[in-house]
Amino acid sequence: MDVEPLPSASPGPRPGPRRRDRHGRGRRWDLIPPHLPGYRTRRDQFDDTVAEAGAALTERFPRRLAHLQVLVEEVPPSDPAPWEDATVLLGRALPPTREHPARVIVYRRPVQTRCLDDLDVETLVRQVLAEQIGSLLSISPEDVDPEAWLG
Repeated sequence: MDVEPLPSASPGPRPGPRRRDRHGRGRRWDLIPPHLPGYRTRRDQFDDTVAEAGAALTERFPRRLAHLQVLVEEVPPSDPAPWEDATVLLGRALPPTREHPARVIVYRRPVQTRCLDDLDVETLVRQVLAEQIGSLLSISPEDVDPEAWLG
């Protein structure tokens, strides 16, 4: 004896997008258009600041910093190396190895919490990059970026 299922009373979920959103939980769109300044997040602005400062220093020392990687991370690792102080790191320089070129890491959250506005962020990023690149090149940070310590 063959048994066929009875057709259900409701047709089931409809394929395709819903037409109504009664409770405001549907797909949201950007409130600010991409061409306005408020569209960019603080993280994006910080990444751009680090990239501009790193590019300026790479132009200053083109041969010595040809393969330098400038990276941004949110926070420093919780377990510092034994030779590092217990203070909060703003940046770190890693010398080149066979696998990786020289790298400078700037930590976004510690830098941004110490600054009041975008000008302070730019100045502190330039100082951190100058200190870390100076440690890689064995020169003083003031010689790497003299304008970072003015005013």
